[in-house]
Amino acid sequence: LRTHQWCFILFNVLLFHVLLFGADLLEEYFLRSLPLSYTDAKTLEIRERARKLDIDPLKANLPYTISSSATCSDQEIFLLILVCSSPENRTRRNVIRQTWGNVTDTRGYAVLTLFALGKPASVSSQLEINEEFQKHRDIIEGSFIDSPETQTQKMLMAMEWTVTFCPHARYILKTDEDMFVSISSLAGYLLSLTQLEDIYIGKVIHQGVPDRDPKSPGFVPIHQYPEQFYPDYCDGSAFVMSQDVARKVYVAFKEVPVSVPPDIFVGICAKKAGITPIHSSRFSGEKHISYNRCCYKFIFTSSNMKEDELFKDWKETSDGKDCSL
Repeated sequence: LRTHQWCFILFNVLLFHVLLFGADLLEEYFLRSLPLSYTDAKTLEIRERARKLDIDPLKANLPYTISSSATCSDQEIFLLILVCSSPENRTRRNVIRQTWGNVTDTRGYAVLTLFALGKPASVSSQLEINEEFQKHRDIIEGSFIDSPETQTQKMLMAMEWTVTFCPHARYILKTDEDMFVSISSLAGYLLSLTQLEDIYIGKVIHQGVPDRDPKSPGFVPIHQYPEQFYPDYCDGSAFVMSQDVARKVYVAFKEVPVSVPPDIFVGICAKKAGITPIHSSRFSGEKHISYNRCCYKFIFTSSNMKEDELFKDWKETSDGKDCSL
């Protein structure tokens, strides 16, 4: 090929990569929210209360039907993964246990995966959950009935359990049961961070609008949240927070109406505590990313994963083979 033809090919290759990654880089580095000010008296109060939080009274008043309280004990956990699960989805939990949830160590750091759920409506399902807990010891079950209306309560329960029984977990990944999680990729990213506190990372949603339709399951009355937009928050399918953020969110929750969806609830609490969410395009949000082995070794999460896909994708991405640039 002639020189000008090679230049044309090179130009097209570069243009392809600019179009492929440019939007995400623009969103991640140029549209990032500005840090919040700590001069607000209420913000300073929340941060100070979180720093001095006494967990002993929390241990004495356990609102759990089942709790893996002895699982963390005093050990150092690098990444605590809390999977929000429905009580009846035992098969899905077993799939996670056999794939990415089976990772207990990454890059020499401890990883722990637990499932957070509410009570099932039937007695027979509760007996099955009791049996499942006795076998795996990885379930946290609240005393409320699990339903679409109690998902924010489940989120709050997970935060309370974390600050009470796993205070030495450096990072907490909240995720859903239909997700693929690349733990090694996520751990590598977290280890590269120079910021040690106020870590709240995920797919950031800008200017989310409250649902004002009274017939909608996600209806939020104006008197409970009067603002036109929600503050920036991380999509609830998967996001990471540091231990100090979990404490601040827990302290701030009494200032926030629990009628809002769980991911927005966390975002409002974070804003009240002076925490700015950090965007990463490697979280897929609610999107399912078409499978590619090297892509899946790079991204942190992909949504809407079928069980057979999860087995196949996990096996191929865990084979140890490197990927080229």
